[in-house]
Amino acid sequence: QVQLVESGGGLVQAGGSLRLSCAASGIIFSIDIMGWYRQAPGKQRELVATATSDGGTNYADSVKGRFTISRDNAKNTVYLQMNSLKPEDTAVYYCHLSPIDAWGQGTQVTVSS
Repeated sequence: QVQLVESGGGLVQAGGSLRLSCAASGIIFSIDIMGWYRQAPGKQRELVATATSDGGTNYADSVKGRFTISRDNAKNTVYLQMNSLKPEDTAVYYCHLSPIDAWGQGTQVTVSS
């Protein structure tokens, strides 16, 4: 059974920065894609960023140039550095692993104006 432990969320003023971490533990045979999704109140969960095992990255247009995803394959950990945060970035952020389709419990990010 895989467990994902997220950390790093919190309250920050607009223009500030936060760094999210997600560590995976348990029986993991392969992790192709590690990613972050977010869900704001009343909205659907959406992709924020993904990172493949060979170093490829993908970002939602709304976060390009502000967020950076990175991963440490040896530690089965993925990070999300969030800079220049905006109030519209407020959401619960979830870590996700593929192909095992595992989700973290979510961490709240709140950006005040």
